[in-house]
Amino acid sequence: MNRQLKDLVFHTIGSAGFFPVFRRVFAGRAAIVMFHEIQRDCRPELMTGTSVELFEYSLSWLQQEGWAIVSLEECLERLARNDQSRRYAVLTFDDGYRDNVSVALPILERNNAPFMMYVPTAALTRTMQSWWLGLRELFRSRDDITIDAMGIRFHCPDFESKRFALTRVDQWVHQDYRRAEMLAPTFNKAGISISTLNNQYFLDEGELQELSRHPLASIGGHTTSHAALATIDATLARAELADNRNYLENLLQLPVRHHAYPYGACGVREEHLAKEAGYLTAVTTRHGQLGNDRLNQFALPRIGVSSAFDSEISFAARMNGVQLAAQTLLARRSHRQALGSDASGLGRATVS
Repeated sequence: MNRQLKDLVFHTIGSAGFFPVFRRVFAGRAAIVMFHEIQRDCRPELMTGTSVELFEYSLSWLQQEGWAIVSLEECLERLARNDQSRRYAVLTFDDGYRDNVSVALPILERNNAPFMMYVPTAALTRTMQSWWLGLRELFRSRDDITIDAMGIRFHCPDFESKRFALTRVDQWVHQDYRRAEMLAPTFNKAGISISTLNNQYFLDEGELQELSRHPLASIGGHTTSHAALATIDATLARAELADNRNYLENLLQLPVRHHAYPYGACGVREEHLAKEAGYLTAVTTRHGQLGNDRLNQFALPRIGVSSAFDSEISFAARMNGVQLAAQTLLARRSHRQALGSDASGLGRATVS
């Protein structure tokens, strides 16, 4: 469903006064909200982050609707003792972008809003293969682009065609993260330096040290290299988790207790490895909220917010549980269809 149609559906539901119904049935007691870049002007960045307007709206909406913005640890503690006096929201930022400080932090301060930043070692050391930054730079700086690894040439002279092409290549990489390495020759041919982009967009060690002393800030781990843990062997995955935590604790002289799986690529093995590495929690990119039932603290869901896919009405709808309701209904329908298919198969087997 495209954004315009989705917004129309959400607006219709909201205008009909159904948000409270969805909230009562489907919304959890708490939600972890996920951001990446917070951009003053999204169009030059090809809508790859969250606009400052949507970010400000999100915080304002949460407070107006009675959600208390708290730290992750406070949220989990309140859920553990079944505190139902409020709904709770946790704000998280992945990767350690500079604009999280230059743009988002003043807004967070005005709202007295605690937050968690999950940081990979390689972002700080400028060694991260941040292919998504390379792709964005490639498409916004050129109208004719050949992605050799895909065998595709794009002609994208305007904003919409650039967005379409960038999304197509991004999805191609997300289908198999090993493909990210295949983009290096294209970047080299275009004269794009990933290290330079890292320096431009990510905090450095000194800036993270300063941020870690801010009373609203908490710092979490995000692996050493931003690896998709589920795609690598256990020895490497274990090192990615443990080395990143040790690096951050040595740098910040603070305990690092929480982790975010890069790309949300995780399963039961990664949950065990995160616990083994000394983390107390780990968050995913799976959509969902936190209820009163027993939580898997090493596979916590989040609600991602991005200006490419979200608007003010869609944020309100998702926080009220509308997307979770749709997912639940679709899952039930798929389950019924599967049961029907099984029954049909049994019937045919009996007749034959």
